[in-house]
Amino acid sequence: MPNPFEAFWQSLKQMTDSDVDAPMHVGEVMNCWTYLAMMKEMLRYEEAGLNMTSDEELRDMLTNAHKLCQSQAEQMEAFLIKEGVQMPESPAPKPQQTLSDIPAGIHISDDELANGVSIKVAAAIIESATGQSQAIRTDLGMMWAKMQSEMLTFSTTLKSLMKHRGWVKVPPYYQPSGNRQKE
Repeated sequence: MPNPFEAFWQSLKQMTDSDVDAPMHVGEVMNCWTYLAMMKEMLRYEEAGLNMTSDEELRDMLTNAHKLCQSQAEQMEAFLIKEGVQMPESPAPKPQQTLSDIPAGIHISDDELANGVSIKVAAAIIESATGQSQAIRTDLGMMWAKMQSEMLTFSTTLKSLMKHRGWVKVPPYYQPSGNRQKE
């Protein structure tokens, strides 16, 4: 009996092979271009964060985030170059600094760093979902699905760290007027 997962992937591969030669539409190009620009900006934020923390758990998270963003940026850049799309400008890499070299007035706290990464990861998840929903080409849709799943997986680790450290920002709880306790 054939493996259903193998059959599914073979079907996707056949569909992908048949439409790789189709040009990207303007929406696909814009989504890819924007995502690449976002990944390159995230890399600079993570590098700055690595300069500003001595917390080992946060350093590990920032290092993992940097590796993920670097991998996705390289993959997207290679794809766009192959498609003939001009690259977005990239901010210069941050030089390595020691925490003592950073003035107190511009130092970002560990809480702020973790929440900044969280916001950027949420934006990347939304952008990859948008890209996937607008992709006509199967190869591009599969690339978006892979990138989104990597970001979703990373976000669970990030949320766990943030909860453990008390860094999660929780809005006020909502209680409908009929459910309020009497004073």
